[in-house]
Amino acid sequence: EYGTGAIMAVPAHDQRDFEFARQYKLSIRLVIQNPSGTLDPENLDAAYTEENGFLVNSDQFSGLSAKDGKARIAQWIEEKQHGTQTIHYRLRDWGVSRQRYWGTPIPIIICPTCGLVPVPEHALPVILPSDVPFTGKGGSPLKDIADFAHTTCPGCGNQATRESDTMDTFVDSSWYFLRYTSPHHTDLPVEPAASRRWMAVDQYIGGIEHAVLHLLYARFFTKVLRDLGLTTVSEPFENLLTQGMVCKETYHCPKHGFVLPTDVTDTQQCTHCDSAVVVGRIEKMSKSKKNVVDPEELITRYGVDTARLFSLFAAPPEKDLEWRDDGVEGAARFLNRVWRLVAEYAETIKTVDRNPTQDSADAMHHTSRDLRREVHHRIRKVTQDIEREFQFNTAISAIMELVNVLYTFGFPITDEIKNDEKTLQIMKESLDALVMLLSPFAPHIAEEMWDALGNDSHVLHSSWPQYDPALLQEALLTIIVQVNGKTRGKVEDIPPDWTEEQIVDKVREEPKMSSWLQGKTTHKVIYVEKRLVNFVV
Repeated sequence: EYGTGAIMAVPAHDQRDFEFARQYKLSIRLVIQNPSGTLDPENLDAAYTEENGFLVNSDQFSGLSAKDGKARIAQWIEEKQHGTQTIHYRLRDWGVSRQRYWGTPIPIIICPTCGLVPVPEHALPVILPSDVPFTGKGGSPLKDIADFAHTTCPGCGNQATRESDTMDTFVDSSWYFLRYTSPHHTDLPVEPAASRRWMAVDQYIGGIEHAVLHLLYARFFTKVLRDLGLTTVSEPFENLLTQGMVCKETYHCPKHGFVLPTDVTDTQQCTHCDSAVVVGRIEKMSKSKKNVVDPEELITRYGVDTARLFSLFAAPPEKDLEWRDDGVEGAARFLNRVWRLVAEYAETIKTVDRNPTQDSADAMHHTSRDLRREVHHRIRKVTQDIEREFQFNTAISAIMELVNVLYTFGFPITDEIKNDEKTLQIMKESLDALVMLLSPFAPHIAEEMWDALGNDSHVLHSSWPQYDPALLQEALLTIIVQVNGKTRGKVEDIPPDWTEEQIVDKVREEPKMSSWLQGKTTHKVIYVEKRLVNFVV
């Protein structure tokens, strides 16, 4: 199927050769043995195509690793002058012409006498006409524009025609990012000084389907323009994010073929004919298989913030997203939960300063200090997930954790909280931070809540919250002390990074412990990490 004449066959290590040898009962001889030496050519189920073994049946090269053996054999062939090494590139000619109007013109003139003649450099660039009629008859519409199509040959001066095809869109997309650095430069496609300032692209986002074509061409164009002195970079993109696809199960009716999810009842029947619908596998949303969700209907029912939040939370950006209706409902419930929390405090803290002074912070109850620590941990987590990794799903998860913390701390609001200015300051700081952290994912509801909390500016124009590194330090520990399982006291202000040995020694040194331990034999010390020490005496 893939060649004629005499060819080399290695049935032990090529699947097609293996199948041929099995069919015609040819002997199979190993050339590469697996690392454990267990391959038996008589009992192979398939060709061994791994390259992590060692050579066998290879004369003086037997015993070498497959990789080293290939290199040594090639070297031996060259030394004996039997041949030379060469590299075969799997490159193919690229037919770049397309029968479309709005594309990069191909600067060629077709002359009956001279043949194909390049447009002279002084006549470049070729400018496309802007008054092209679209007739629908096929072919390039440029052929019908006399002022564009008819010209003279730069070689002989006779009547000639311009090439009416234009270039593939890949030609345009292979260097547009370089043109962005100097879009108004008229002498060169890329102004070198501007390219030096702006290139390379810091972050490039695109589908995985571009990895083999567009991104490869873009790298090639960049290297060519580098060799021409128009840019200094060899690689156009510093970082690449290839986002996953949105996927959903398919529904197939025996009479109507693929049907929309809205055309299927809760009992898996087609709404058009009552036939039983077959639920297919989860795959990329497509119009042909109708496994799509109407965004207008979704937004009408839940709001755009819910749709955004679910889409960003359901999966990491580089992974496929499985669309689930119950997941959308969960996102809506979460936003309602945040709204209730903000509404509970809005009137009480509108006029409260969200930036407590250091004296005020020092005087806070330890539960308030713990809350601040939790808030600042989430600020750091969300900030890093967004800025460094584009991990929007884990950022949203951290926001959900923060909402749980705030509910546990003070929902519903109590009279004790209402009458404690320091606690209200903490809640103001916490709720402002919560709304700001949520704003990139649910901007509309965040704007409403930001206003409800008494902030003058728009959330979009406000500063992103900054975490305090000092608050990220773990709190000092309080260790419960027991003797034979009975609580006899506690030791406070233990540094969180102390070892078990340090904590036990500290407890032994406490004066109040002497009466419980003095003159007694300690048989065992039970340590519960960061919580408890129990002496069995």
